[in-house]
Amino acid sequence: MTIREKILIVEDEKSISHFISTILNSNGYETIQARSGAEALSMITSHCPDLVILDLGLPDMDGLDVLSALRSWSSLPVVVVSARSHEHDKVGALDLGADDYLTKPFGTAELLARVRTAIRHTRTTSENSEIAQRGTYTVGELTIDYNKHQVLKNGTNVKLTLSEFRIVALLGKYAGKVLTYDFIIKELWGPRAGGDNQILRVNMANIRRKIEDNPAEPQYLFTEVGVGYRLAEGE
Repeated sequence: MTIREKILIVEDEKSISHFISTILNSNGYETIQARSGAEALSMITSHCPDLVILDLGLPDMDGLDVLSALRSWSSLPVVVVSARSHEHDKVGALDLGADDYLTKPFGTAELLARVRTAIRHTRTTSENSEIAQRGTYTVGELTIDYNKHQVLKNGTNVKLTLSEFRIVALLGKYAGKVLTYDFIIKELWGPRAGGDNQILRVNMANIRRKIEDNPAEPQYLFTEVGVGYRLAEGE
């Protein structure tokens, strides 16, 4: 796997959360965990996961409320995992924007299949078509490999997450041009995404740590204060 996708598991039962985390970690994913709805919403903006696995029975709020709040500003893929098996529960979650619904108990193979499908859809939806490119883009020691979904520095994969790669890929397409915060957010997180660029700033900080020799004095990824970001243009 060329990109280690980060998955947020929102589940208040420790044994179930640990079970899901173990499955995902052993299959090449990176996982983080939240025990409540409020913690989940906070971690989404601070950790920028590529996918959320969401239980509905949370201690502080219903998981559907978490989903509704998230969908007010983000199209981040969400797989609901719940003991609720009634059809109206599934329909309600899907109508609110869940990408899939998995009823407990479930098997390892089924969970992994649902996760793979949800992540694959984020790479192929029409709202991401603007960043779809082939070939490579090189500036200095940095290369964006669009075919392999990798960013290399001096020939070594810097191991960006899926969200981080999509940001760099978009900037690479418009290299040398300043892309506004709103443009980047809407291209990557969908037209429903709000104007809060906290999730974008966190991603950018992570990207700089991986691609810049000195993040405080960037060579590749520049900030136009109050406006947006620009990737250095190759010769």
